[in-house]
Amino acid sequence: MCGRYVSPELAALQREYRAELNRQLGLSDAQERAYEQSYNVAPTQLVPVVRVIREHADVREAVLMRWGLIPFWAKGVPPKYSTINCTIENMETAATWRDAWKRSQRCIIPCAGFYEWKILEDGKTKQPYFIKPSATETFALAGLWDMSIAQSGEKIMSCATLTMPANEIMRDIHNSKQRMPAILEHSDIDAWLCGSSEQARAALRPYPSDEMIAWPVSTRVNTPKNNSADLIAPFQAA
Repeated sequence: MCGRYVSPELAALQREYRAELNRQLGLSDAQERAYEQSYNVAPTQLVPVVRVIREHADVREAVLMRWGLIPFWAKGVPPKYSTINCTIENMETAATWRDAWKRSQRCIIPCAGFYEWKILEDGKTKQPYFIKPSATETFALAGLWDMSIAQSGEKIMSCATLTMPANEIMRDIHNSKQRMPAILEHSDIDAWLCGSSEQARAALRPYPSDEMIAWPVSTRVNTPKNNSADLIAPFQAA
């Protein structure tokens, strides 16, 4: 699945996805300055998500959301199971996802790369890899979002990334579950964000394996508190 990733710089998010972060979020100047590219985004953290404004389907807004979807009916309480990833096979039927899908609460999670762990021949050791499309600075992961209201009245915005069966390169790396995040072609972003259900489903296609690159990285990425550019540097075993 996808449990860690690299978020883009603010300028890349605005340039590539036509979404203003501070204006749409109502962030203070201090909060905007605090938004920085993360090289080790972890579950439950706030992440930048792009969606369309319902009243103006051609207008995109960037919103900070909790990574790990809390369904509207959960009253702000995170489920006891992981909700960072939604399998495309269950998005229309499982209780956690189906209402967000029915309400067309689709979004994209801008990404500069993601990590996955390969089980090595000893069956125990896990080697992390950094993975991304080869030709783009950033790319879009398909996602769903929801809003849940806690008993205190706090409105919690949250999201999940979609996952699908792995392509060739990901079957080799993610050899335990053979899944991968649903990476959208740039030309399919509008269909996913504001198209019909049929158009959105059609946008969920396996990303071409020969258009992706991957390399092993240090196990320092295993610890969320480690967050620096050297995490994505190629790792050479001693």
